[in-house]
Amino acid sequence: MSQKETMQFQTEVNQLLKLMIHSLYSNHEIFLRELISNASDALDKRRFEGLTDAKLIENQGNPEIFITMDAEQKTLTIRDNGIGMNRDEVIENIGTIAKSGTKAFLEKLEENQKDASNLIGQFGVGFYSAFIVADKVTLTTRKAGEPEDSAVIWESTGEGEFSLENTSKAVAGTEITLHMRDEHINLLNEWSIRSIITKYSDHIAYPVMMEIERTKTVPAEQEGEEPTTVSEIEIEQINSATSIWQRDKKDVTDDEYKEFYKHISHDYADPLLWSHNKVEGKVNYTSLLFVPEHAQQNMWEQNQDYGLQLYVRRVFIMNATDKLIPRYLRFVKGVVDTADLPLNVSREILQSSSTLDSIKQGVTRRVLTMLNNLATGDEKEKYATFYKEFGRVIKEGIGEDASNKENIAKLLRFASTKNDAEEVSFADYIGRMKEGQENIYFITTDNLNTAKNSPHLEIYRSKGYEVILMTDVIDDWMMGFLSEFEGKKFVNIAKGDVNLDDKAEDEKKEKPELTNEDKAIIDKITNVLGEKVENVKVSKRLTNSASVLVRNEYALSSHFEKMLKEAGHDVPSMKPWLEINVKHPLVERIARETDNAIADDLAMLIYEEALLLEGSQLENPSEFVNRLNRLMK
Repeated sequence: MSQKETMQFQTEVNQLLKLMIHSLYSNHEIFLRELISNASDALDKRRFEGLTDAKLIENQGNPEIFITMDAEQKTLTIRDNGIGMNRDEVIENIGTIAKSGTKAFLEKLEENQKDASNLIGQFGVGFYSAFIVADKVTLTTRKAGEPEDSAVIWESTGEGEFSLENTSKAVAGTEITLHMRDEHINLLNEWSIRSIITKYSDHIAYPVMMEIERTKTVPAEQEGEEPTTVSEIEIEQINSATSIWQRDKKDVTDDEYKEFYKHISHDYADPLLWSHNKVEGKVNYTSLLFVPEHAQQNMWEQNQDYGLQLYVRRVFIMNATDKLIPRYLRFVKGVVDTADLPLNVSREILQSSSTLDSIKQGVTRRVLTMLNNLATGDEKEKYATFYKEFGRVIKEGIGEDASNKENIAKLLRFASTKNDAEEVSFADYIGRMKEGQENIYFITTDNLNTAKNSPHLEIYRSKGYEVILMTDVIDDWMMGFLSEFEGKKFVNIAKGDVNLDDKAEDEKKEKPELTNEDKAIIDKITNVLGEKVENVKVSKRLTNSASVLVRNEYALSSHFEKMLKEAGHDVPSMKPWLEINVKHPLVERIARETDNAIADDLAMLIYEEALLLEGSQLENPSEFVNRLNRLMK
């Protein structure tokens, strides 16, 4: 006999419903994700409890989730053959918040059984999301192992009360019918439902089946008659029902990894490498990380979307951007799946989640480790491919990630005076340093040709010191954050005084001896150049060139300063000083020249030569040409 009664929601549920409908979920599609997740949870429970009570899985058939829609009646129905609920459980789990059946079930499990249960939705509020799109929800359920006439119908408009009525149900499990609001009836079509399932629930471990209406053409029975069309209902599986990252990696083929990468990245090419790991400890999660072979075209856009997909127990939550991986690793694709977050986690919760912070640290270390293994292993050519595409973005990490700075520095590669055609690591450089050498010498310029021919290299070449040639626009900024590597200090040879690991040279440098002729040359050039330079010095670094411009060790390089100014940044200019080689014929000529006009032209010429050699632009090229013509006459 049917027994129907009306009951009031608990006060907190009333508050939740209002919050749910108006503000909690900004994306109304979430409702289907929540209901499918609850159905998957119910199937997990029945499967798990059936291990010890075989009667619970008798006559179950294939565990599955079934979706039907009726556009005419404006209804969407989600059905499962999971564990189901009895009358008391419906009241407890749906009428009262924080009494989640899932949560209570978890508490009954021993610690070592939790992984086997694969439960979703520990907080039990997902069901209420149905009221985002529905103005009435009808739930019919029967608990597995109990008689057919023990089923119950729960119904509510979400306005503060619900009704309960006894009924009969031939199959154990739960059926939820949503009477859709007018503004959401546009969801009642195959494409919308399919796209939501594919986006959010593709990797639910159970098949999600759906009734699909197909139109077929029936050939005419007699000649001259027109063929007819008929509508037939077909049942089709919508999701893939496999979580590749939850499988043991020894059971996943390379081709499966590659296809999954293409699915989540929309890349046409295979990934360069990948890493599949299950982490257990303070925070438990599984990660599947891919490094592409080619950089995306929008990788340098400031507002570009990036990051890993966040799943909670195989259910897609969001693209988590910088919550799961730092910006300098934005090229990495993949998924992270954890059971240590609630399914209904919001962006606000993510802002201050210590769980995500721990995952981010672990994922970052994993990516840097896989890249270092590639760089130091037998596939150097593959690493060269990676570095060509992503070397510049990796350098951002030196300034952004202080805790991993040393590990990032191990990945960097540069040309050097030893072999400018082959890029070397800092470790390679240290391995062939001169005996007693304590510094790593480098220079930053805007291109390799300028670097190779820089006058700054002359004294270092003559003394047998290797110099690293940095030619990327970001290098000057990066080196502002990198003072040493493996105990060796970095020295920019284009900034500050010469700093050789040579005691005899240092003693000479500390006691410079200027002749009267040297002083006269310095005075002459200083008067001609005026405010163009900070001062003029006799150089200890030049052996062949006439002059070189040197900047303060705290100043920006000329090309980096120019780039910032062109980008609209207000950059304070720091004047360089001019170092001259007093043994160079042009400089010597200045001292001997009796024609002041010629001497002035020579002084300005050696300054302009220094500008050109560092890759800078001349302020007045036509005057430079006229000066050369006058001197050649």
